[in-house]
Amino acid sequence: MMIDLKYLYEIDDVQWLEETVKLIKNQQFEDLDLDNLIEELEDLGREKKNAVASLLEQIIRHLLLLQYWTSEAEYNTVHWKEEIYTFRVQLRRKITTNLRNYLELELDSIYQDALGFVKIKTQNSVYFPPESPYTLDQLLNIEWFPV
Repeated sequence: MMIDLKYLYEIDDVQWLEETVKLIKNQQFEDLDLDNLIEELEDLGREKKNAVASLLEQIIRHLLLLQYWTSEAEYNTVHWKEEIYTFRVQLRRKITTNLRNYLELELDSIYQDALGFVKIKTQNSVYFPPESPYTLDQLLNIEWFPV
């Protein structure tokens, strides 16, 4: 019995995925639901990009707070460094060459998002550089912190 994959996709995407994997393994390419397969693959790529961009943004946020919000440093330095370390570990586990290239291309935009957050957090009481003072290599280096 042949399953209607397009219908299955609408009611149970997990089962749709299992059936799609079976078809690919059996090289039954003519039976694939290509429209939804393409959509799922594109979504997967977007999810991976969003995940690494979000982690990088968190790293930048905490580095900015660590480096520039000196009035809060006494109470928060250890916490901020722990957070930076945690996000770097998570990012290291997800990053690939393609995702690293994506982060390089998007670094300015990701920095601007992080900058907006820290300005709100500090109630615009701290000067932060309008452009990223960090390179991607520095941001990814698990041991690097600004002096």
